[in-house]
Amino acid sequence: MIQERRKEPIRRRQLKAGTIAFGYGGGISCVVRNLSRAGACLEVTSPVGIPDRFDLLVESDNLRQGCRVAWRREKRIGVEFV
Repeated sequence: MIQERRKEPIRRRQLKAGTIAFGYGGGISCVVRNLSRAGACLEVTSPVGIPDRFDLLVESDNLRQGCRVAWRREKRIGVEFV
């Protein structure tokens, strides 16, 4: 049996355009795959070059949220909101 390790196990599936924003105007496009009050799963072209901390922007929801990377996979990253 797989043990649930998320702090907030209830996540809503999403398919929204987002931006990983960092530095002075730097940004990487992403897709928000799921979202909870505590974090999100983001789909990216590559996790290479994405810093451990950044702001997630989702214009359709008027959201700007500070994030810390919890895990990285080939084309996805899990983030915890800070």
